[in-house]
Amino acid sequence: MLSRNAKLTIMKIISMFSVVRGYNIPIIALAQYLSAVFIFSPEKRALSVIMDFNLFIIVIASSLTIASGYIINNFYDSKKDLINRPNKSQIDRLVSQPTKLQVYFTVNFIVALLAMLVSFKALGFFSVYIFLIWFYSHKLKKYPIIGNLTASSLAVLPFFAILLYYKNLYPQIFAHAAFLSLLILIREIIKDLENIKGDIANDYKTIPVKYGEIFAKRTITILTFLTIIPVYFLVETYDVGYMDIYFYISFIILIFFLLLLWKAKNKIQFLRLHNILKFLIVTGVFSIVLINPDVLIHGRYLLKI
Repeated sequence: MLSRNAKLTIMKIISMFSVVRGYNIPIIALAQYLSAVFIFSPEKRALSVIMDFNLFIIVIASSLTIASGYIINNFYDSKKDLINRPNKSQIDRLVSQPTKLQVYFTVNFIVALLAMLVSFKALGFFSVYIFLIWFYSHKLKKYPIIGNLTASSLAVLPFFAILLYYKNLYPQIFAHAAFLSLLILIREIIKDLENIKGDIANDYKTIPVKYGEIFAKRTITILTFLTIIPVYFLVETYDVGYMDIYFYISFIILIFFLLLLWKAKNKIQFLRLHNILKFLIVTGVFSIVLINPDVLIHGRYLLKI
């Protein structure tokens, strides 16, 4: 039998895991590695990319930065989450606010040390990234449009850390980033619709709060149609291999998503839409392998891109 202190420690570990959303971070790390192998450095052997120590440090630093971002976001949103996510909030509150801040500063200090192992440019990048996450959590997320745009930009910044490392400005990289950014931006507005009660109670001026639900749905519809632009270039202009299958299926799902969007009226229905977008984003990560599956067998591209 575990002692009371041991049980309390386990509960606090679970609570901190919930605060940093530990289930999301491995997906982001995997996405960075797959992007490095299949998009950012296609001319290199897959094994040499995976075994690159500097890349490993960048991925770890990105993961820790994202974790610290979730901590500071949770710190500022504690009152709002009591309304929007009461069950999760009860788990998160097992770790005190002062403890969350201590962990936040400790994690960021570790990120700075790791970044210095790579370069001073990496240190500068992660310092700016940490500041932007804090500024978004503290100020920007309370405002419509700019808060959503900042959130979607912050979500794709870890991939720009890889881009800065390899310095390969392939045009298809920006098309991939544009498609991902649009999906994340749509998801952010859906989250605003989902959390509208807590936002109103805590004076968050999100798009649904300030402009209304219909305006938010129209904005989401426009953004959904805008995904056609980067996908057109990815499928018709650039070589994405078998990943075009993912984009075709995504369009079918997004049409279904829009039909559900205009019928959605309550939190559960908006949560379902949120999960559809999350599914598209996660499957998109694994679909990167479809760009050229031969890499998994031969270790490098058989054809030069």
